[in-house]
Amino acid sequence: MPELKSRPLTPKPFAPFGAVIDAAAARKVFAINRGTTQRYHALATVDLDGGHAAISLARAQPFAPPLTISMLERHPLGTQAFVPLNGTRWVVVVADSPDATPRAFLADRGQGVQYHRGTWHHPLLALDQGGDFLIVDRVGAGDNCEEVRLAQSWVVAPV
Repeated sequence: MPELKSRPLTPKPFAPFGAVIDAAAARKVFAINRGTTQRYHALATVDLDGGHAAISLARAQPFAPPLTISMLERHPLGTQAFVPLNGTRWVVVVADSPDATPRAFLADRGQGVQYHRGTWHHPLLALDQGGDFLIVDRVGAGDNCEEVRLAQSWVVAPV
């Protein structure tokens, strides 16, 4: 089975697939609340086709490497964001299409992502102890989740 090497999650190589939600990626930072808080502004913006944005929690069980990737999903009607709430490391797997070679990124503690609308990705792959994730995505009418089995399975290299 072919192996995917995980690379660190940084904004530039991830840009074709979405945004990195991380203070280090902020373009605009300013003080709020009388100077007691730094706001890392608009790290990602929600893109919806109808429906409305919803904020949810997911409690992810940990996966132990090696991770086998045999399916992908996408959400054609809206963006989808995942942000770990308790410092969980996780693996982000994305692809240009189900026929393309996937790419694996290691999200360090506290890093989140927002997938562009229609981006092919693997479901949540939490490492270590697993943990809670904040999810921001679209809810409403229409089929907003497409899943596909890959013709070729992949193994994500140990992280």
